[in-house]
Amino acid sequence: MSLQYPGSEFDDVWRKLTFPDDHVNPVPQSRYHLVVIGAGSAGLISAIGAAGLGARVALVERDAMGGDCLNIGCVPSKALLEYTRRHETPVSFDDAYRWLRRVRSEISAHDSVERYRTAGVDVFLGNARLEDDGTVVVGDSRLNARRIVIATGARASLPPIPGLSDTEPLTNETLFDLKSPPSALAILGAGAIGCEMAQAFARLGVDVQLFEMAERVLPLEEEEASTAVESALKRAGVTLHLNAAVTSAARNEAGVTLRTDDLQITTDQVLVAAGRRANTEGLGLEAAGVAIEDGLVKVDAKMRTTNNKIFAAGDICSKAQFTHNADAQARIVVQNALFAATASADKLIIPHCTYTKPEVAHVGRSRRDLAADNTDFDVYRVNLGELDRSRTAGDTDGYVEVLTRKGRDGILGATIVAHDAGDQIAALCLAMAHGIGLAGFGKAVLPYPTRAEYLRRLADAYNRTRLTDRTKALMSHWFRWSA
Repeated sequence: MSLQYPGSEFDDVWRKLTFPDDHVNPVPQSRYHLVVIGAGSAGLISAIGAAGLGARVALVERDAMGGDCLNIGCVPSKALLEYTRRHETPVSFDDAYRWLRRVRSEISAHDSVERYRTAGVDVFLGNARLEDDGTVVVGDSRLNARRIVIATGARASLPPIPGLSDTEPLTNETLFDLKSPPSALAILGAGAIGCEMAQAFARLGVDVQLFEMAERVLPLEEEEASTAVESALKRAGVTLHLNAAVTSAARNEAGVTLRTDDLQITTDQVLVAAGRRANTEGLGLEAAGVAIEDGLVKVDAKMRTTNNKIFAAGDICSKAQFTHNADAQARIVVQNALFAATASADKLIIPHCTYTKPEVAHVGRSRRDLAADNTDFDVYRVNLGELDRSRTAGDTDGYVEVLTRKGRDGILGATIVAHDAGDQIAALCLAMAHGIGLAGFGKAVLPYPTRAEYLRRLADAYNRTRLTDRTKALMSHWFRWSA
């Protein structure tokens, strides 16, 4: 009988779906078109995409189907954020964790062993090792492959802070296993994960202390976006320690004591939300001639490793560690591994979003990137509170900012700060992917009133810049003549 805790009944279902105890690995086929190592986002898409085309596919997973996103990343974290956002503070820890476990169990059916087996994929549970560039060993099974995909992802890594590992800190791999809330939580790192979990746990009534070595939260985002999230964190009751590097950690009877150059605090638990490390160990990469560069499996734009028979996708080979990036790379792998290698990752437009309140979504280049390249640019801005739909909802915060090349309307980058920024930025991603400039938005008729009206406002703002003094003079002459 399993241990009972909030949502334990949902965890029982989740585990049976993603890594069933009674699973028996199939007898390997004589040869597979594709053997995929790792059943996270990249591996799942590669396997089911190839099987859907009629290829013989084997998929190997050592931990749980669905990888980080389903099990310890996107799904539980966003479920927790959404629950705490909807129910205001203070929120019951038991209710919130029961909700995230319920959501995870429901979604896990989509990534389950049974679904992939039914789709024609041979699923092997266990550790995989490359014997050579055409053979993958899983336990007693040897899988012969025409092509191999490495999609083993990445994991949280601890910063080299003296004493930190001895405190048994939480990471995203253990945070959603909590059975009860900590009374106080120190979070190391104010990137996306750190800010999201700081806000969520503050809503749970936890005393949250957030540490960041940089001078602001979300240091890779535009400064105004960082400021908006910083203000929201403070309103939620989060104590911020910026420009503060933790120099030591120690567990004692009172809890965990953290020290910086300027302060000392004692907390109940520590969450490390900084640093990731690719899962390359134990794969036998050297035996297959697969090189590692800067801690990642080295790939070209076709997603080929240094051995052209072996491909990689997702966090194992990419610095942009997002589920949607892994998905996009996997689709390139399916094309290039099974057919002619014509697909390329060179022109992928990869957005990202931090799901705090407000959300911060970004795509393309930033002001800092363009300044570093000495690229002249124009800035187009719409304050979302000026839109009629925002006024009817009493939602007066948020903005859209788009960067274009000086004097032109092609989008170089964009940032949205709003409660629905992750959804609203979709149109800008499509525009960038298809080379549509700001003027192109003016050709679309949008429903009124909606917040998507910002697209029309951007088009109008750009078109006004085209109304030069010469154009105005010509139009004035025309109207006088045609009166």
